Amino acid sequence: MTMTERSAESADENEHTACCPRHHGDGSRNNGAGSRNDGAEARNDGAEARNEGAEAPESARERVNRRWHEILQETRVAQTGVQILFGFLLSVAFTPLFRELDTFDRVVYVITVVLGASATGSLIAPVSIHRFLSGQRMKDEVVETAGRLMMCGMILLALTIGCTLLLILRIVVPGPLAETLVGGVMLWFALCWFALPLWLRRRGVRRSRSSEA
Repeated sequence: MTMTERSAESADENEHTACCPRHHGDGSRNNGAGSRNDGAEARNDGAEARNEGAEAPESARERVNRRWHEILQETRVAQTGVQILFGFLLSVAFTPLFRELDTFDRVVYVITVVLGASATGSLIAPVSIHRFLSGQRMKDEVVETAGRLMMCGMILLALTIGCTLLLILRIVVPGPLAETLVGGVMLWFALCWFALPLWLRRRGVRRSRSSEA
């Protein structure tokens, strides 16, 4: 091997040796930057988790709007049931079997139709009140009145269902068994629709008081 070739090889080795530290230094800096980025991402994730866990306080306007939308959803559910039931009751009077009913059953039918119409009026009234008072800056009064009408409509709907069951079961089941079954169903309605929500409400109040203490 000539002196020229040895010099060329030595130059190549020196260039490789000088290049390697630069690559290692760049890699170390990149790893450090990546670690800092990972730490920043972890801090951002923690901040986002804290923000998601802490709910923003609800303003008075947001609260009344939320309550109004909840009432609308509840009204849609109740209106569907009472409209189907009321349509069924109206069709009963035009059936041939209706002429064979005795006086008591006819009285029950009339009471049932009146209760169904009253329930329909109570459950649709919030929509009419909102339409007449729209733009009058009376959202609080509308929500409060609509809530009371919803409660009244639920009571009337429960009574309508009970009278409808009584009218049907008196024809299907002879004797006092019909009244017993209707009484059991109405008791179940009272437990599910009124007693259970009131119990849960009192339980929530007690829990909030104990947590504050």
